[in-house]
Amino acid sequence: MFSIFRRNKALPAQSPSPNGFIQPASSQALLASPRRQKLLENIWQRASLSRSQFVELYRRPLERYAELVQQLPASQNHHHAHPGGMLDHGLEIVAYALKIRQSYLLPIGAPPESQSAQAEAWTAAAAYGALIHDLGKIAVDVHVELAGGKTWHPWHGPIDRPYRFRYVKGRNYQLHGAAAALIYAQILSSEILDWLSNFPEVWSQLIFILAGQYEHAGILGEIVVKADQASVAQELGGNPARALSAPKQSLQRQLADGLRHLVRDTFKLNQPDGQSDGWLTQDALWLVSKPIADQLRAYLLTKGVEGVPSTNAPFFNMLQDQGVIQTNAQDKAIWKATIDNGRGWRNTFTLLKLSPALIWNDPSDRPTAYAGTLEVEAGNPVEDSAAENTVATPAKKLPSEIQSSPVPAPLAPAQPSPFELPQHSSSSTDEFDELLALLGNINEPSEDTKNKAVSAAHTAPPKLDEIQPSQTSNQGGAPLAIIEEVTPMPSNNTEIGQGFVEWLKKGIASRTIIINDTKALVHTVAGTAMLVTPGIFKRYVLEFPHIEQQAKVQQVSAWQLVQRSWGFHDHP
Repeated sequence: MFSIFRRNKALPAQSPSPNGFIQPASSQALLASPRRQKLLENIWQRASLSRSQFVELYRRPLERYAELVQQLPASQNHHHAHPGGMLDHGLEIVAYALKIRQSYLLPIGAPPESQSAQAEAWTAAAAYGALIHDLGKIAVDVHVELAGGKTWHPWHGPIDRPYRFRYVKGRNYQLHGAAAALIYAQILSSEILDWLSNFPEVWSQLIFILAGQYEHAGILGEIVVKADQASVAQELGGNPARALSAPKQSLQRQLADGLRHLVRDTFKLNQPDGQSDGWLTQDALWLVSKPIADQLRAYLLTKGVEGVPSTNAPFFNMLQDQGVIQTNAQDKAIWKATIDNGRGWRNTFTLLKLSPALIWNDPSDRPTAYAGTLEVEAGNPVEDSAAENTVATPAKKLPSEIQSSPVPAPLAPAQPSPFELPQHSSSSTDEFDELLALLGNINEPSEDTKNKAVSAAHTAPPKLDEIQPSQTSNQGGAPLAIIEEVTPMPSNNTEIGQGFVEWLKKGIASRTIIINDTKALVHTVAGTAMLVTPGIFKRYVLEFPHIEQQAKVQQVSAWQLVQRSWGFHDHP
């Protein structure tokens, strides 16, 4: 029914002039595209009003909204980051809010005659709250300059001359919710406000929404939050063309790509006999929190993304800030739920919740929903920091049933985007060649060990007690080795040391490991390779998190295990 939310191609943006200014457009022109017209038609059908009533209560506020937001995006690097994204998001969320509102009889618990008398007010308030919830962004997140140099603010009224905009550096990402209170009167007429003020319950909830205080906004706030999540999820997961038109440096885009790769090609979902990496239900994808954090972090590092949090609590915050996960009632990333397969296996996990649309654009591509039950636990959720080391212990299995946890197989060497790594001039090629030559003879293993070792550049070192033949996933098109046999780690840990060297060489060659920079972990000095420790070893562990389990067996830190395997030891 909501196929209109799927865009076949990006909407044409207003062509800016050579100096970057955009011509303002009328509401009629802005709303004239076929997709936006379909959204307006959908809104009218769900409002269930006559044309004249619809024009007064919905069409005119939407026209005023369009003239105010013009071609501004809804975010810089997140959802609806394309020109006109704010208008698209506004129309989508109104349509979703009206759809969700239809499943409620409001006000809850009131007599039927009272619900009937207030029905239109609740419906309109849901639409207004949804439309205005992000409007504060144009007041505090962007700086709009008019031709002639004057700064425009939304309380000045619609933009009436050529304009250009930029995002405010160091902006407060929580401020826009409250800033909507500065602007809502530009959208809602005094007649509409007079009408709504006659219904005390809906009026108070709408006021809380306009002030950004959703914790006090009751069922109306819940409708708006759900509608926003639906619009964002659709944009992130169901519209590859639009995602490609967003800025290339979008962290959200890289996170979404990593999640798709892991879920589609690496993780095991809905295992009937017990523990999985995640479970797909009818309305959500649930992933075990620590494994997804560890492996997504490793994926990002292999792609050369810098600044990835090394611990899970800030990593979860990053996922939450980028909107790729859905938060719980306390606005936290971590959910706690009990999984029951109905045949004697039951366990509790800390989980992340994702929209399935983020992973599978086409619903028909999704796996069958989990046949067991997933029950979210009520009460206080697990703190994000507590989930750092929280992994549920599955029921014991026979040794023959044990399999190693899947590890994301690194793809073909990543080519980092220019924003991610410093640009290297052609004169730096000799630097890299010299360093690679230096590394060529480091920690060279014996011929016998060479024949047994498996390169850690292609697969993470195996667990000591969970060894099974596996295959790597060929996602990137380049041929990848198929691992026929994985040998348990010997007591001298030679393979970890050699794997570290191979990883180091590959990272330097592909520029995913920076050298000779102020923040670099590798430097060349007078024909000698210098490594910054323990940073370089910690970076290796982040890309291969299963080393942590081997380190626990030997009762050392993971980075120390790598360091000692390579031949270095701590000195007093």
